[in-house]
Amino acid sequence: MNGSAGDAGPLVVAIDQGTSSTKVACVDGVGRLVREVSVPIGQQHPRPGWVEQDAIEILDSVRTAVREASDGVEARVVALGLSSQRESALVWDRATGQPVGPMLGWQDRRTADEVAAVSEADAGRVREITGLPLDPMFSALKIAWLLDQVDPDRKRSRRGELAVGTVDSWLLFALTGEHRIETGNASRTQLLDLATGNWSDELVELFGIPAATLPQVRASDAPSAPAPDLLGRAFTAVLGDSHAALYGHGVREPGAVKVTYGTGSSVMGLSAAGEVPSGLVGTIAWQVGGAAPQRAIEGNILSTGATLAWLSRLLGREVDELTALARTAPADHGVMLVPAVAGLGAPYWDGSARAVLHGFDLGTDAAVLARAGVESIVHQVEDVLSAATKAAPIATVRADGAPARDDSLMQLQADVSGREVLRPDAAALSVLGAAEVAAVSAGLAPVREDRTTRFTPQGDPTQTRAARAAWHHAVGLARTSPPRVEGDQ
Repeated sequence: MNGSAGDAGPLVVAIDQGTSSTKVACVDGVGRLVREVSVPIGQQHPRPGWVEQDAIEILDSVRTAVREASDGVEARVVALGLSSQRESALVWDRATGQPVGPMLGWQDRRTADEVAAVSEADAGRVREITGLPLDPMFSALKIAWLLDQVDPDRKRSRRGELAVGTVDSWLLFALTGEHRIETGNASRTQLLDLATGNWSDELVELFGIPAATLPQVRASDAPSAPAPDLLGRAFTAVLGDSHAALYGHGVREPGAVKVTYGTGSSVMGLSAAGEVPSGLVGTIAWQVGGAAPQRAIEGNILSTGATLAWLSRLLGREVDELTALARTAPADHGVMLVPAVAGLGAPYWDGSARAVLHGFDLGTDAAVLARAGVESIVHQVEDVLSAATKAAPIATVRADGAPARDDSLMQLQADVSGREVLRPDAAALSVLGAAEVAAVSAGLAPVREDRTTRFTPQGDPTQTRAARAAWHHAVGLARTSPPRVEGDQ
């Protein structure tokens, strides 16, 4: 694929539909983002632990961003690529195409009681079949909850009147009329059998989700029908956002690991034989070129960028100002923030963990709080990296996502992890990954962007070990349930 902003070469429109915004870029043959547009989207929190989004708002954001990004270069666009947030789920009416409730965000924890009610044996089967621990983050329990609200006896579901899916499934249905889901996204629903790449009859029955509601599982590069509202072009790539970022980093063999820093964070690497270290999960990265699905291991962190967003509101500063403020705090400040606002994800998978701020006193100032927030990100990432090293040594970490643009965060990650961190100069790895798969699927040469910035460990190892010990102590406090007070209901 050749072309640049000033010539008539072909372009791929890559859509990155995320938790807080929809980003769209026109990408040329050397990986340059010729046009970029970002449309913010909202979230609702009707109750503590509940996270909802408006599926129509998301759909409209895609239409708007594609229209603005492609303005004036429509004729050069040859294909569409999509990367999307993953475990978020919704139900819609198949005939009208309208959602019949909110979309439950991947951070939503309303099904925690349902998790607790599942027997240990059934939870073990879920993990064995899907590679995933039973947790409210994944889609199956969200879908079951939504169906309970609108179709408790499942009659409409069994008649095929209702459709369910993740964000990629919803967008493809609304834009092309096809009810399908990409295999990597399907592996995040907790309904896919990793061994077969198909829906598990056993788990469909366990979660009470009739098979007639489910989309068809398709390869990552399976072309869609044309999307009339998006220049009449077809999607020639669909991937989960974290999976697309891994592809954008150029990772094609086991042994390399990337960290996508976002609202939460994802640590992911390819797996040779489906081996999954304790504390991590098994998943499917992608399926391209007619090959079998590529297995991966992943650790999901629930609150990283979200922690900084909360602190920025608390302290009345923009996030950029917050990270600058953090740099003014002493390294040995002694305060630890464990942001278990929705429990802890990998490698602990402890939904009962509670947020902890430990080690503060009356002299603790805003700079120390800001630094504790930034450090909570790198400590959580290192927890997952440490778990991943049980499968293979990790000397180098590839980084992407908006928070990764901050040099001080990347240097702190290198110092705490004792590993080299590589950050591509390209800002949007999910976009580039989706664009590359789309280009190849459309018969074009792959896009490329290879320039990187390196961060090498420079910290004091003794100080780092002390900080890690303090972090683990604080995590232990977060995971200790408070004593019951007489009179509690």
